[in-house]
Amino acid sequence: MDFPTLLQVLDSTVRLATPLLLACLAGLFSERAGIFDIGLEGKMLASAFFSAAIAAMTGSVWLGLLAGIAASLVLAGIHGLASITFRGNQLISGVAINFLASGLTVLIAQDWFRQGGRTPALSGGARFGNITLPFSGPLADVPILGPIYAQLVSGHSILVYVAFLAVPVTWWILFRTRFGLRLRAVGENPAAVDTAGISVVRLRFTAVFICGLLCGIAGAYLAIALQGGFAREMSAGRGYIALAALIFAKWRPWYAMGACLLFGFLQAVGIRYQNLDLGLITIPVQVMDALPYILTVVILAGFVGRAIPPRAGGEPYVKER
Repeated sequence: MDFPTLLQVLDSTVRLATPLLLACLAGLFSERAGIFDIGLEGKMLASAFFSAAIAAMTGSVWLGLLAGIAASLVLAGIHGLASITFRGNQLISGVAINFLASGLTVLIAQDWFRQGGRTPALSGGARFGNITLPFSGPLADVPILGPIYAQLVSGHSILVYVAFLAVPVTWWILFRTRFGLRLRAVGENPAAVDTAGISVVRLRFTAVFICGLLCGIAGAYLAIALQGGFAREMSAGRGYIALAALIFAKWRPWYAMGACLLFGFLQAVGIRYQNLDLGLITIPVQVMDALPYILTVVILAGFVGRAIPPRAGGEPYVKER
């Protein structure tokens, strides 16, 4: 692989890792507060549809982004209501959200647009364009570092930069603020937090809505930045891959970024090399396409070492009287 080809693969890696990273950070906030969220996939899918639909109808990418975030927040509220208020099973609630989003997005898309469950193709102001960073033109001719800056760092949509900026922000919130300390505590020992006079319900709902916000941005990125419109099941299992990346990262923001970039790289390689010739053997296109999902299974099977989730994760909190 020569240097220009490597840059193209890495550029695709960044673009493909962005929705995974946003969803992974979303799950990080939720699970650190003790709320497991299998519904990342459904929230991304709902956001992707409504962002594309509103952008297509209004011609405004920003209204589309707000609509996508709103749709994700509604589903996040449903999950919070089921798992926090009514103390239901968090896994079942998340799976139900995935099924709900999968069916409703296609049904509403067909009713609104009559294009087989798709939205119209987006262009112009209805889609996020790429941003050219300062000095990328003059620096492009500088050996090695110039092409890296001009082709790999520059030239992405604003949501890509938001996603990677969210990593240090998440780390700072969780590990350097009082709110983050309380959020982590409520995922480990909610009774102790309650004894200190802090509302467990409020903290957990806050984490769930932060999760909904980030999932909304992730889904909107798929539809109005990475691709130009909504297609049926376009999230393509990214929510589940994000959960696997979260386990792989052991619930830490910086490790989460590395895990998502690894998954993005595998996707980029699979797209770039449909049939990978290794000399003695040729890896077929089906295996290349399945690489991210194979790694997901390997991670979830526990082959990356023991990952210990927050102790109170998945357990509804019942206040002692």
